[in-house]
Amino acid sequence: MAESTVWWLLAGAAIAVELVTGTFYLLMIALGLAAGALAAHLGLSMVAQMAVAAVVGGGAVAVWHWQRSQRPAPLPASANSDVNIDIGEAVQVAQWNADGTATVKFRGAQWTAVPANPAEPALPGHFRIKEMLGNRLVIEKL
Repeated sequence: MAESTVWWLLAGAAIAVELVTGTFYLLMIALGLAAGALAAHLGLSMVAQMAVAAVVGGGAVAVWHWQRSQRPAPLPASANSDVNIDIGEAVQVAQWNADGTATVKFRGAQWTAVPANPAEPALPGHFRIKEMLGNRLVIEKL
């Protein structure tokens, strides 16, 4: 069996394992294995093939890891509008209760709302849902 065939089989196996596990880093390793196969097609020695595979695969993993670390951390599910479609919706507060909560009508039901910043004065008005904690809406002034 040709050296390039072994490299291609290893790359295919890495892709198959990635499809089962969902580990995107395995695709970067498979990229390195494919680079090793191309090096074998070019007739490079086994040491050179392994070096090419290591540099390309390791470099791809390092670049992907660095790129992911530069992104901001995702919001928790309770405050992420991609997870909860109610985040960002407007509600009307008619009055605040003595305990710092308000009862608001939202989606045809009565909800308990709490201010996102309890230090601000509790005045009636238009608010935006910032987060949902259980059955409570955390709201902030528009």
